[in-house]
Amino acid sequence: MTRTDSSETILIADFDFGDVDIEREIVEGAGLQLIAAQCKNEDEVIDKGREAGGVLTQYARVGSRAIHAVTRCRVIARYGTGVDTVDVDAATRHGIQVTNAPNDWCAEEVADHAVALWLAAARKICAYDGATRQGEWHWKTGQPIWKLRGRVLGLLSFGSIARLIAERATAFGVEVWAHDPFLDEPEIRSRQVRPVSFDDLVAGADYLVIQSPLTPQTHHTFDRATLRRMKPTAILINTARGPIVEDAAIYQALTEGWIAGAALDDLEEEPAKQRDWRPSNPLLKLPNVIVTPHAAYYSEEAIRTVRSIAANEAVRVLTGQPARFPVNKLTASSRPHGGNPPSH
Repeated sequence: MTRTDSSETILIADFDFGDVDIEREIVEGAGLQLIAAQCKNEDEVIDKGREAGGVLTQYARVGSRAIHAVTRCRVIARYGTGVDTVDVDAATRHGIQVTNAPNDWCAEEVADHAVALWLAAARKICAYDGATRQGEWHWKTGQPIWKLRGRVLGLLSFGSIARLIAERATAFGVEVWAHDPFLDEPEIRSRQVRPVSFDDLVAGADYLVIQSPLTPQTHHTFDRATLRRMKPTAILINTARGPIVEDAAIYQALTEGWIAGAALDDLEEEPAKQRDWRPSNPLLKLPNVIVTPHAAYYSEEAIRTVRSIAANEAVRVLTGQPARFPVNKLTASSRPHGGNPPSH
């Protein structure tokens, strides 16, 4: 194994695991140093990461400004699959390897969570629970509730997690539709799922599960115009990223009866990225919304796995080995060894 300077440092930009014992064992076991911080913005990433050879990030944004400033950095490892918090193009230009975790580290958990949110919203579980705790004991608390069998569950995207959701949902007797512009229709049909256009998915689904990645193209996909086209009895479930749904738009849709309910595993504002977040989002006061704290990926097994992947990826790159899960492809013209290009 190629060994780097023993003083080289890996920065954990932010984390909510309670400790960094897993990462420390991996990093220090490779002869490197570990620094753990709780950065909430790029300025803090720059301040803590100027001398770091590698950066691990959970929620903290590592954008072009930070990438230009962390002059020794050679690897940015994301705790998770999505890399919307990292400017991958800027990293590539600066010769920095970006890594993530493959979908399967939490695919089963996210699928389970999506189905749990769907069933809880469709069966009014939270409404019943809240009313019962207040002394109301009556089936009418949840009225109206519709039979699941024969209704349509739609999936926005049909990647590995969405396919697991489809497998689970089929057992409840729903017809599963999916829209994924990157897949051929025969591939979707091979899973006993009906391929449909985006417009048909929005207009026809009784329950619509968002499982697409967050990109500039998918940001605010569910705005007022889209939500207006959904059934008034529809329930929207988001187990992808919060900003795919516009908070102000869905609040209006839910309060004015454009749709019947929503179950969201994230909010547009991503509270975990804020230092002093307070529950002021008006969505949290609506009775026809379920909100979980971006927890769909969570199980004890998944957390251990993703932490190990991120730490090991950073160590691999800094010790001269290729990343196992690279996001970007570095070329010979990329900046070597993390040095910034000359100013012009």
